[in-house]
Amino acid sequence: MEKVIEKAEKKEESGILKAAWLIALVTILSKAVGFIRDIITAKYYGTTWQSDAYFYAYQIPSFAIILLGGVGGPLHSATVAVFSKLIPDLNEKPPEFVNKLYNTFLAASVLFFTALGVLFFIFAPQVMQIIISNGTPSLVALAAEHLRIMTPVFVVGGIVGIYYGLLITYKKFILPNFSPIVMSLVIIASVCAIGLFRNDTNCIVLAWATTLGAICQFLLQFPQIKKIGFRFKPNFCFWNNPELKTLIELVFPAILSSTIGQLHIYIDMFFTSSLKSGAWTSVGYANRIFQFPVGILVTAFLVPLFPLFTRLVAKKDADGIRSYFNKGVGLLFYVAIPIIIGIVVVGMDCVRLVFERGEFDYTSSVMVFEALLYLSVSILPYVFRDSITRVYYAFDDARTPFMVAASSIILKILLNYLFITVMGMQIGGITLSTSLVTLYNAIGLGILMNQKIRLDYKDLFVNLAKMILIGAMSFVLCYFSAKFLSTFETSMKLELFEIIRILFVSVVLVFSYITMSLVFKIGYVDEVKDRILAKIIKR
Repeated sequence: MEKVIEKAEKKEESGILKAAWLIALVTILSKAVGFIRDIITAKYYGTTWQSDAYFYAYQIPSFAIILLGGVGGPLHSATVAVFSKLIPDLNEKPPEFVNKLYNTFLAASVLFFTALGVLFFIFAPQVMQIIISNGTPSLVALAAEHLRIMTPVFVVGGIVGIYYGLLITYKKFILPNFSPIVMSLVIIASVCAIGLFRNDTNCIVLAWATTLGAICQFLLQFPQIKKIGFRFKPNFCFWNNPELKTLIELVFPAILSSTIGQLHIYIDMFFTSSLKSGAWTSVGYANRIFQFPVGILVTAFLVPLFPLFTRLVAKKDADGIRSYFNKGVGLLFYVAIPIIIGIVVVGMDCVRLVFERGEFDYTSSVMVFEALLYLSVSILPYVFRDSITRVYYAFDDARTPFMVAASSIILKILLNYLFITVMGMQIGGITLSTSLVTLYNAIGLGILMNQKIRLDYKDLFVNLAKMILIGAMSFVLCYFSAKFLSTFETSMKLELFEIIRILFVSVVLVFSYITMSLVFKIGYVDEVKDRILAKIIKR
């Protein structure tokens, strides 16, 4: 009997891991399409006060569609937590009482988000005036116009979040992770179409395309929800409804937690509005460039590890948690260091090669690279923070990450004030404060984890010290390689030179970093090497 149970657990774990890697691949595709969207947007709009207006306004509805309604958001998580316990058989259509709960939760969400959207539509000028109080009247007025255009996104975000949860409950993993691509494609098509026929200097098309993209996400989900067996029939029985009460109890603290991260963004927006035109757009592009390799890296490693952590916690296997945590974070550290080196040495070349065309000029490249350079400091604490947060979640503890994040708000304000107001730093001051706050969160979570389990930090950080050492040596080689190639810059076309320098430095970086890793016997690299050699010998 025990063997049967063990075999079933292994089969289930294998299925979870396969699904997780599939989700990771779809996430990579989603980020790639999003990156293309950014390239096209930068070409047509550059880094101007008009693009700032759009990106300032977008932060508010994006809170609904990405943070609250997105995969992993409060609405999605609460739906999975409650409905997965109420549905006896996923192969059957949902029972009547489940359908009733779905319609009640949907009605409550639509009413709440509609009221929120109406308030933002009415008070859009006042809201933008508060957030970008240092901005010009023209900037505030245009941002308010953008916000009014995008207010329907609030309603759509609530619905899509519930749909995501239902699809995940029924093990339909791909569609929820694929649908964000739809918004990117709508924006790409809209911007390209308008760019061919007329000049949209105020970025109005971006606002309309964002709203249309959100609606398309809903339209993509709806047929699948209907196919599962959920019928849309509004129900307003909000009282004496224990399941709805459970949903709300789960949603409310999760919304508060999501709001903390959004508050950091609003603080940045407030301080950035006192800087030169295009500053907030530059910070946005730098964040997206940063998220392209780092987001993929974190997703690829942590999506499979999270269910594993959960199982190990359930089994009270402390040694297993320590082992997999060190392996997972160690590999993240190992891959993160070359990313930092690449950003420092050839980051400017990458920004110019990818974005510098049309309205996005050399000045725009300098602004984005400045933001990206200081943001790169956060990569190591970023991957540690995200990794250890998964361990907290495995222990069913969302409160500690929330409290640590909440405590960092004052620090964020003080650092922004120090770097921007006192020291007079420009865009780099915003992203440097973000990096230091990330470091604070990582240290706080690392220390407080000792209340649950003592992780083997010594082994992890000894290996990290070795990685930093070989990374420093690789950096020196890459830096002088780039300097050497600079002597040939005037003898060839700029784009060709940038491609050659990026490729040459990348080869030097990979070869030197891996070679020195083997010499210094970095455990994770030796383990991968041994596995590859074992497979070759076996063949």
